[in-house]
Order: sequence, then structure tokens, then C-alpha cells
Amino acid sequence: MIRCMAIDDEPLALQQIVAYIGKVPFLELAAQCQSALEARDFLEHDTVDAIFCDINMPDLNGMDFIKSLAVPPLVVFTTAYSEYAVEGFRVNAVDYLLKPFGLQDFQRAANRIKERLEMTNERYDNSANRENAENSSKQGNHISHLSPLTSQLEDDTLFLKTEYRIVKVSISDIRYVEAMSEYLKVWLSSEPKPIITLLSMKKMEERLPDTFMRIHRSYIINLTKIQEVNKNRVIMDADTYLPIGDNYKEAFQAYLDTKFLGK
Repeated sequence: MIRCMAIDDEPLALQQIVAYIGKVPFLELAAQCQSALEARDFLEHDTVDAIFCDINMPDLNGMDFIKSLAVPPLVVFTTAYSEYAVEGFRVNAVDYLLKPFGLQDFQRAANRIKERLEMTNERYDNSANRENAENSSKQGNHISHLSPLTSQLEDDTLFLKTEYRIVKVSISDIRYVEAMSEYLKVWLSSEPKPIITLLSMKKMEERLPDTFMRIHRSYIINLTKIQEVNKNRVIMDADTYLPIGDNYKEAFQAYLDTKFLGK
């Protein structure tokens, strides 16, 4: 499923987008917001793969909102003003829906999002396969190139490429990893802000040790950092509640069973 957000300051327009999302089998509504400021607050604590965003909104218009995001998800702009089209594509929008639009137009935009994500995942999977093949044919290969995750050392260390830097990360310092479109947020115990790196969840999952587990399509957690498990959520701290996806419940419950004491 593709997690998406709908943003529009007009209630009827927002309801229409939400209804259309519900009619597309591969879309999942993560949030509906009546302002860009409300959407920004949501994205500080959660993640989505795509945004359907109106442009002409008070306080902060949709175009400026997308530009303000450090790592924006895929975006489809929705607006009644055709003059925004060129600027929309300048910020790499997947599509541009001119109001009023119907389900057929919305489905076309949704299909483009799906194709873009599939292309991105295929590219990173192919890249990971090539890198594994190269590494297996070399002896003593260390940091020889600037891939997003350049090396895993015996001293509990990873090197991650973020922007124009390569940063050293202690694996034991990682609290959890969060997927955000084709990027990852690596949340650390020692830093208030995450490291953002261009990397696939599959590749990160392969590199992390057994003390980490994927509990959701968007989250890998450090099992040693769990504070509480409450129904279908893992509580990492007072402000961090991570969902347990249906496809990962069985494996996570099996882990809990190995640690559980009591009746």
C-alpha cells in the first residue's frame, strides 16, 4: 500500500480527494489536513509516500510547503489555477490536477505515483545487488566509494551519506529507521534530529544485526530500545509510537514470546 496525505483548505474538495483515495486499491489514507501547517505538524511525527496537495491555501500555500520539506514525498498538485502548472513541475511534481477533476484523472495521477515508486525501488534493489556482487569479488574492501551506506565495520559502526557529508554512526545508537519515499530517516539516541539518507529499507534491513527488526513497511526498530508494546504499537519513548504492520505481527510476536515472562 502507498501511504498518502490529502491537503486542501476547502472541506468539499478535501472530502472528494479522500473519497477518490478510498477507491484506488493501492492507496492508503494516512492523513487529511485542511492546511499546510497542519500537514507539516503531521510529517514531524509520521511519514507518507505521496501527497495530494492544493496550492492556493492561506498562511502557507502548497507550493511553498513542498519546497520547505527537506525530503519531500512524491506530490500531485491539485488547484483551480492553471498558471501554477509550470511551477509545479519545476519542483518535480508527479502530476498536476486542474479542478474540477474526476476519478479517471485522479486514477491516472495515482498510477504515476505507483510507477515512480516501483521504478525507485527497482533501481535501489538493482544497485544493492550490483554492490553485493562487487564486494564479494574483492578482498579487504573498505570505504572505496560514496554509496549511502558505505561500510559496516566490526566495531559497531556504519557510515551513511547525507547531503554532501559521510557521517559515522554507531549501530547501537540507532533507535529506529523510518522510510520516507525513497529516503530513510535514521533516528539516533544521541541526536534530536534524524540523519536523512538516500537508501532503500531492504538494503538497510540487510545490513543491520539481529537486534533490529522490521515491524512495518516504514519502520525498522532497535529491539533493545523498546520501552513498551501496547496493542498494535511499539512505544520507543513518550513521544514515539510506531505501528506494527499486519505482515510483521507474527514475527514480532514470536520475538516477544522468547522474552516474555509470565502467564
